[in-house]
Amino acid sequence: MSRVVVVGGGVAGLTAAVLAAWEGHAVTLLEATSTLGGKSHRIDVGGQVIDTGPSLFTFPAVWQELLRRLDDSSQGPPSAAEEMAGLDLEQLPEVGQYYFRGEACSLPVPPGHPWHPAWERFAALHAPIGPDVTRLLTTAVLARDAHPSLARLGRLYGHRLTTRSYLDSLTWLPDGLREVIAIHTLNAGVGPSRTPALYASMPAVMAKDGVWVPRGGIYELVRALERLARAAGVDIRTDEPVLGLEKGKVSTAQNVYRADAVVSGIDDHRLEGLIRGRKPRPPRKLSCSAVAVYAALKRPLPADMSRHSVVLPDDPKELYASLEAQREPNQTMAFLNYYPASDSGTNDADTLAVLLTAPSNGHSYGLQSAFVDRELRRVWNTVGLPGSFDSYIDETAILDPHYFSRAGSSGGALYGPIRPLLMSGPLHRPAHHSLRRPWLWRVGASVHPGGGLPAVMGGAMIAMNGLLRALPSDPSGHS
Repeated sequence: MSRVVVVGGGVAGLTAAVLAAWEGHAVTLLEATSTLGGKSHRIDVGGQVIDTGPSLFTFPAVWQELLRRLDDSSQGPPSAAEEMAGLDLEQLPEVGQYYFRGEACSLPVPPGHPWHPAWERFAALHAPIGPDVTRLLTTAVLARDAHPSLARLGRLYGHRLTTRSYLDSLTWLPDGLREVIAIHTLNAGVGPSRTPALYASMPAVMAKDGVWVPRGGIYELVRALERLARAAGVDIRTDEPVLGLEKGKVSTAQNVYRADAVVSGIDDHRLEGLIRGRKPRPPRKLSCSAVAVYAALKRPLPADMSRHSVVLPDDPKELYASLEAQREPNQTMAFLNYYPASDSGTNDADTLAVLLTAPSNGHSYGLQSAFVDRELRRVWNTVGLPGSFDSYIDETAILDPHYFSRAGSSGGALYGPIRPLLMSGPLHRPAHHSLRRPWLWRVGASVHPGGGLPAVMGGAMIAMNGLLRALPSDPSGHS
């Protein structure tokens, strides 16, 4: 049995701890704050419970693959891990409702909409690659098992390497639909000229395979991972920030932990500071941040309100340029996530989250900030909601770039620095592992960005597959 110390109790850190512990290793997980989940939290707003961070669960096959690996490692009865996790996923009726330059549509685009014929053609090309994407999310890109999927994607995209160049080559796509598809690259924190062509396929895959939420809210995923970790004997220690890392040990104010291997689930920029013992220079180009407004509502929104809506800017190119320059855009991309009280089982009032894409400037924002006030009014009017945002809200809470920067992300960047094109997808930087520090492995959103929860969990699965092969199988091999 080897000693593994996991630094950071976000979704990636929890996934890594679960995989190592279910293989029989002694695992300690260190979380600096009082709660697990990383960017995924659960807060109280006006007596209502609201989940923060990721709002949708896509590529459910990644979760099923994790459970399969746990069952295989434990050699227990089939579905033992699933029963222990107790996570119940519910499929939403659509990917979301999208608003762009006066046009509104859902994905998948319904019959009768002017974009429907083009969407059907696009979906026929891209929806079938879902299993290939899942394979790349859970398999090292240079592994032999990944080669067939890479070959299929190569035939699909050809020499058009970026999302922008690939979508622009599809001249039969209506301009509005093209921008709706392209805007999804902000899930990686950057514009479509910065991401591989693979990102163009994501909306079609999600429309075919569905988008999901756990019953009770997205934070139930964190609780499920915690149950799996504790069942396998993971020593979970909260309120214990790490002060230093080196080969063989991890230091906190309270303890020094011996470690045969260390798994970092924290921002890579912050990690380098812990290893070198000094604050590193912040990256020059950063992925986007967010201003997230969470509200308890005085009364329900209209009955036909979509659970998940996306409001695009009139000029997406201006948005991408502004975010890269770390300045506030004239108009931003906004998510509206509406949660009727009946969905949570605990709330007695409806809740709403309005997530405004923002530059990684490290600033604090309030409801009266010019950027927030302007965009809330634009989004409310674009969706066609009655009254005003102010007339519906009871109480609010705001998470902003300053909040996210306190967790160690420079400027509040949600996905770390902007990477070169070929290192922003399956071939990512930083790598999960390097020969320079064979004892250290990396997981998390700043390492494998752009695919939400599936990429975070899948990246942890890839990293742990390598780590578990490297660990000695008996104590005589310990360092």
